[in-house]
Amino acid sequence: MRKNLVICKMIFLTIFALGMEQSTNKIKLKFENKEIVVVLNNNGASNDLLDQLPLELKFENYGGIEKISYLTKRLNINNSPGSCTPKIYDLTYYSPWGNLAFFTKDFRTSNGLVPLGKIESGFENLESIDKALKVVIEKIE
Repeated sequence: MRKNLVICKMIFLTIFALGMEQSTNKIKLKFENKEIVVVLNNNGASNDLLDQLPLELKFENYGGIEKISYLTKRLNINNSPGSCTPKIYDLTYYSPWGNLAFFTKDFRTSNGLVPLGKIESGFENLESIDKALKVVIEKIE
């Protein structure tokens, strides 16, 4: 009985550790002495974004509710949700156009919008990201 309990604890701790490792993927966006840190979701599109880093992009304001940037290579959206209801500070990928989008306001459910993650710090820098000439995106190790 005791042996079974020890085995169960080991399995639980292993699963917990793997879950923690997967949930701590973070990226940093750096521009004009500012930065934004994003915690990524665990899905295919987020993993593909990580594989493409580092990137250098330019963001633009879109419709007063998004800051968007077009990727040079589309993300693989397999094993990713096909839609989401974005909230302020969410990072998403709009698969029909191939662009990243940070939301500056809550928005409606949108098909083709894949959730990638959420800003963890640097919220105050999001408003000025579209004024930067270049934004460097890199993994946080």
